[in-house]
Amino acid sequence: MPRRLTTGIASVALALLGVLGVASPAAAVTTAEKVAVLSSWTQTSATSYNAWNSARLDKAPWSAYAFDWSTDYCSSSPDNPLGFTFDRSCQRHDFGYRNYKAVGLFSANKARVDSAFYADLKRSCATYSTVVRPACYSLAWTYYQAVSIFGSTAAVQQSDIDRAARMKADAERHTTTHP
Repeated sequence: MPRRLTTGIASVALALLGVLGVASPAAAVTTAEKVAVLSSWTQTSATSYNAWNSARLDKAPWSAYAFDWSTDYCSSSPDNPLGFTFDRSCQRHDFGYRNYKAVGLFSANKARVDSAFYADLKRSCATYSTVVRPACYSLAWTYYQAVSIFGSTAAVQQSDIDRAARMKADAERHTTTHP
């Protein structure tokens, strides 16, 4: 088949696809584009957290980025110690660690991902009554220190959770005896 005819058929086929509204395959996502999105989703702000959480709930638009959404939540530490909700903070932390490791930029971003984790934990604690909030903040600090120093909340000791439990119980007891 002559080259001119082959080129003409290809042009007609592309035009027909455009008229019919059939999308062409999306361009591959570059590493730079992936890192830019990853960076925007691992900042300390609530806006960054909310953008990540929206994407987590609707992953389809982000499939070309091939993000690793897997998580073990707070590793071997309680996901929701003493009833404080830490699981989503741990999930975003896992997201940051796993995806920065995948693109080879973990060490350059670990401190920021850990700081975002701590900010997420504190935002979670802020939703609890002022009576028990100090116990939550104490656990948040302990979880942050574990990831900051050891890279995992698995380093959280039962004694740390017990200390926060005593703080919480004392605070709750104080409010029932002194309204």
